[in-house]
Amino acid sequence: MEIKVLKDILSTNDEMAERNRALLDSKKITAFNIMSSPGSGKTSLILETIRALKKQARIGVIEGDIASTIDAQKVSREGVPVVQINTGGECHLEAGQIGRALESLPLDEIDLLLIENVGNLVCPGEFRLGEHKKVLILSVPEGEDKVHKYPLLFSVADAIVINKMDLLPYARFDVPAFLKAARGLNRKARIFQVSCATGEGIREWTRWVRSAMSRSK
Repeated sequence: MEIKVLKDILSTNDEMAERNRALLDSKKITAFNIMSSPGSGKTSLILETIRALKKQARIGVIEGDIASTIDAQKVSREGVPVVQINTGGECHLEAGQIGRALESLPLDEIDLLLIENVGNLVCPGEFRLGEHKKVLILSVPEGEDKVHKYPLLFSVADAIVINKMDLLPYARFDVPAFLKAARGLNRKARIFQVSCATGEGIREWTRWVRSAMSRSK
């Protein structure tokens, strides 16, 4: 009896991710895959990044969400091209979705592509999209224990952003304990402490974004 072996989902996704990466490289676009749980501040960080860098770089955005276009509408008001992906229930973006979204963006007019993944601390870490950098956001109200509960994302991130630092006086978040745990999992990741509400740390964050763009060319 003949037994057919089917390629697993991750293998197929990786092949599509390689195609996306090749296309982005050919257009000299640097892509960031921004991941976090819902409400951690992905859209807020994207907006602050656009405001800080839009005079220095041509920016495009892919917004991923289960439903609605709320975040895409916020981003579009900044005058940058944006494509919304609604997954209809899936807890992460996949490379095939990104490939189709790239077809709807003016790639010849973009230097920096910011991809907002679906709010989730589990699934996105397993699916490559063709990005150059993986960014993980954790907000102060979530607590520093998330690094122990969701180690995969923390271990693969190129940058870890602690957001909502303005709430530190009102929340139980042990910054030294978090930094120790995060660096124990991932020594290469850059860690930023920011507040999109006050602007704290945004300059350091955007300086790293610019540096990462230069290195990817």
